[in-house]
Formats: sequence, C-alpha cells, structure tokens
Amino acid sequence: QVQLVESGGGLVQAGESLRLSCAASRTIFSLNAMGWYRQAPGKQRELVAMFTSGSSTDYADSVKGRFTISKDNAKNTVYLQMNSLKPEDTAVYYCYANAKLNPFVRASEWWGQGTQVTVSS
Repeated sequence: QVQLVESGGGLVQAGESLRLSCAASRTIFSLNAMGWYRQAPGKQRELVAMFTSGSSTDYADSVKGRFTISKDNAKNTVYLQMNSLKPEDTAVYYCYANAKLNPFVRASEWWGQGTQVTVSS
C-alpha cells in the first residue's frame, strides 16, 4: 500500500502564494497519474493539476497561469505551487495517485487525507 502525505495548506490573503507537497510513502514502480484535486463546500471534487503518463501535465482552466505542478522523482513527491490565489480557490486539496507498485499487479488508486487552503478577500 501507499500513503500520500500532504502538507503546506493554510490561510492566506488574496494575491498571496502557497506551496503544497504530497509525498508517497514508498517508491512506485509505474506511475500512471499523480496530482491534485480539490473540493469546496457544497461542490464536487474537481481536478486541479495532474501529471499523466510520462511528464505530461493537465490543469483546470481556472488555475492555468497561476498554479504549477512539479515533481521530485527521487523523493516520490509532487508539489503544487499556487500563486495569485483567489477566494474561489478555497477548498480542501487532495493528493491523488494511480500507479502500479510492481510489474505483477494491477494499477491502484490512492488519496491523501486532504489539506485545507483558505483564501481571504
């Protein structure tokens, strides 16, 4: 199994920045996708930014140009740099991974516990 441990959330004012981190608890054999979703109160969980096969990235339209996803393969860690934050970015941010732990098993999905990001106006 894999645990995804998130950190970096908090309370900031509009226009400020935050950096989220998500560290996987073990080395992953084959990573299909790893990145971030978010869920605001009363809303569905939505994709924020994701690494897909290889190093391709996918971003929600609402965060393009403001958020940047990056990774450190040696540390099994994915980061989300969030700049120019807006009140509408307020949500619980969840780390997500879809991967195979070895070549003999199917891919599985894992979620982090979530980290709160609150942006005040």
